[in-house]
Amino acid sequence: MIFSGDLSAGSDHLESELADRLGMSRTPVREAALTLESQGLLELRPRKGVRILPVSPEDMSEIYDVLTELESLAAEQAAGMAYDDADLMVLATAIEDMDDALSRDDLQAWADADDRFHAELVRLGGNSRVASIVGMMADQVRRARATTLFMRPLPTQSNEDHRSVLEAIRTGQQDTARLRHRAHRQQAKQIIIDLLKKHRLSRL
Repeated sequence: MIFSGDLSAGSDHLESELADRLGMSRTPVREAALTLESQGLLELRPRKGVRILPVSPEDMSEIYDVLTELESLAAEQAAGMAYDDADLMVLATAIEDMDDALSRDDLQAWADADDRFHAELVRLGGNSRVASIVGMMADQVRRARATTLFMRPLPTQSNEDHRSVLEAIRTGQQDTARLRHRAHRQQAKQIIIDLLKKHRLSRL
């Protein structure tokens, strides 16, 4: 519920309220809250329940730094796999869906297609450990993007970046695939962090 935005940043909730919403007793809710507090997602407040913490620009900076390196490695490795057009169909379709979403000003559909592109890129890289680490961070990145999605300009440049990464993979240009994807992720990082700071959505 935190990652989807159902529990919005800065909101306060009693454990009894959350237990009712989830259809369970307060004990597992309390245990989950302790775990989520250790992950920096919420704050437990005595006799006041929990407060959902905003996304921290500092956290996002660290997460994007790791994602940038791992996904860029995946792009490089994918470009060395000699994939044919059939193998790359999921990437190509995701880009088409992103183009279509932007033509309809449907940013949520664009975000869903963007998720598919990045997940498939990591899969094509063929490194299970990279996939595991990226998967651990995916929800936090989606949460930050959901917070800022409707504040940013239309991501037309992002679609072009994806296209150039796909072309580098298709033609086996490993260095180009790595460098173009790194530049793409670095730009995305800066956009999100700038928006979080501008709208004072940092963790206080």
